[in-house]
Amino acid sequence: MLTLFECKVRYTKRDEFSGKEKRVTEPYLFDALTYTEAEARANETMLEYISGDFMLVNVRKARYADVITSEDGDRWFNVRVSYLMVDEETGKEKRIKQLILVHASDIKDAIDKTVEGLSAEADFMVHNVAETMIMDYFPLFDKDAELKDKEVARRPAETATD
Repeated sequence: MLTLFECKVRYTKRDEFSGKEKRVTEPYLFDALTYTEAEARANETMLEYISGDFMLVNVRKARYADVITSEDGDRWFNVRVSYLMVDEETGKEKRIKQLILVHASDIKDAIDKTVEGLSAEADFMVHNVAETMIMDYFPLFDKDAELKDKEVARRPAETATD
């Protein structure tokens, strides 16, 4: 289960076209266990990406049920889907709605990535797709780092020789 936090960061950014500096507030999404951890991760991460002063102005829990990332996406989209579930006790069908964050290049690509990412799930329907203002997503664990850690753990321990 993901616990995601949207952290808004205010800093001075140089406009690419006019060259003027302006104050901007941009949202970033962090996977964290608590508000405190989200705030700490946001401060630590922004030190790497932003030169100069910045201020964390808001931290709030995000409502996303899942995040679908991709290498070729350049924008983040809210995709609202619903699943048709059958209540085992009453036998009635119930529609469950969820919000998914998808990294894609355009709306069609977001829908395609959602269908691809949720194809193993039960029958679902895409209801709405909208671009978000989110600049980037920082997962709690990097999948590549996890794979490297598992490879290191599988290596046999070096034995001491006399």
